[in-house]
Amino acid sequence: MSLPYYSVNVLTGTKSSKLLEDASEAAGMIKKAKRPLLVIGPLCAMEYLTKIAQVGKIPVVATANTKKRLVELGVTPDSTFDTVEIINHLKKPDWQGVKGEGNHDLVIFSGIRCDLAELGLSTLKHFAPHLKTFALCRLSHPNANYALPILNTEKWKDYLESVINLLTENN
Repeated sequence: MSLPYYSVNVLTGTKSSKLLEDASEAAGMIKKAKRPLLVIGPLCAMEYLTKIAQVGKIPVVATANTKKRLVELGVTPDSTFDTVEIINHLKKPDWQGVKGEGNHDLVIFSGIRCDLAELGLSTLKHFAPHLKTFALCRLSHPNANYALPILNTEKWKDYLESVINLLTENN
């Protein structure tokens, strides 16, 4: 079972996230997704996440005040929503997604404040069975379908670098 970094982020329900300790599992899941989506918050390693979005051809949603930094890094977000707003859209099965091509099947969250991310992931776990969630954060989120174990910053950046390399290999 995935334990949250902060004890206030308790698991709601009986399903806990599957820990993806190997970067090849994460890269494989991203490659298999038909319509993945990357939701970026201000607390992520933005240089790595933008590279993942570019090599994985993943649409990006900028939350909070991340749009300016994303543009500086050469990534124009496909959409800007606050975290609660994008979660409300994602739980609707008939939503057409950020590009209007249909709802997303895999949503990757990174850099969202832990308490807000955990509540949002819990909402999607209970009300959006049509999609899978992946918390690509260094602080584990048990309410995501898939999450990383709790990692220090260096190990997390190494993990993200491995994901980038694995996504790049087959492109």
